[in-house]
Amino acid sequence: MKQRIYYHHTDCGGVVYYANYLKFLEEARTEYFEQKNVSIKQLADSGTMFVVARQEIDYKFPAVYGDQLDVQTQIGAVIGVRIEFLHEIYNQNKQIIVKAKTVLACVDKHLKPQAIPEDLRKKLE
Repeated sequence: MKQRIYYHHTDCGGVVYYANYLKFLEEARTEYFEQKNVSIKQLADSGTMFVVARQEIDYKFPAVYGDQLDVQTQIGAVIGVRIEFLHEIYNQNKQIIVKAKTVLACVDKHLKPQAIPEDLRKKLE
């Protein structure tokens, strides 16, 4: 996923505010699901949702206003009720900006853990 850095993404020091990377990762995961023909909205409407159970981020280099980021996303593992996403974010110069791991837990409409639907599991593996 491509992400252009706008002024509103930056802090008073002129670099991307650290929490904005969480938004970029969320958008990249949604795009990843869409590329696999998985609609998060349709899953939620049917009672299958995902919550972030764990988030790890290593900030390697600052991104600044005007940068064009490339957010690369892949599945690390699908185990039990969890999906592990691995992310790397690079700037336009191929400089690594962020390395991250997000673990999603599959839950029902009452936020209780539930098995990942088999058809979804197959699309992700």
